[in-house]
Amino acid sequence: MARIPYPEAARTLLRTTVIAAVDDLVRSRGWSATTMSDVAAAAGVSRQTLYNEFGSRPALVEAYVASEIEKLIAEVTAAVHAHADDAHEALRSAFELFLRLASDEPVVKAIVADAEPGELIRLLTGLGQAIAVERVAVLIPQVWPQVGPADAELLAESLVRLAISHALVPTSQPPDAVARDVGRMLAPFVDQVLAVPPAPGIRRQAAGAASRPRG
Repeated sequence: MARIPYPEAARTLLRTTVIAAVDDLVRSRGWSATTMSDVAAAAGVSRQTLYNEFGSRPALVEAYVASEIEKLIAEVTAAVHAHADDAHEALRSAFELFLRLASDEPVVKAIVADAEPGELIRLLTGLGQAIAVERVAVLIPQVWPQVGPADAELLAESLVRLAISHALVPTSQPPDAVARDVGRMLAPFVDQVLAVPPAPGIRRQAAGAASRPRG
């Protein structure tokens, strides 16, 4: 088993510790009230170490948002795999799970409460959406190999855009009802992209049978 070089392991530990500190601070006081000094103190590192690793406060929040999106996608991935034999249920359960997890996500809470300016919403709808679309577009053909790349990309982007929109502008409906409605709306396209066409030999046999005269 290959060993991870010490500098790489130390950097990974540093980033993990800092991101965890950011999460604790954002949950307790919000992003606008969280300074680099606060993060450094909570993580047990110097401000200089923090700046050396992340460069700036905007770069730190970008790393934090990316980390939060990755955690959400990991949960959604597990939900999809748990229902791999039923694509409709996989879509519904994953969408509902995302909305439930997002409702406790401090970045989403800050945006919904309109407590932050455009920084967070720009990152979530820009960077966050890009990460989520990429991960889901890869996930779909992993679970259902018959789905082509273009269809996987289209479905992934549609799902992610809808999920982020509902998370940021929640309706009066609970997450399970929203997920059910989204599933119904996308069901025809899901059925279309999951349909496996018959092999060429089978198509030729069927065409030949249809062309033969009856009787």
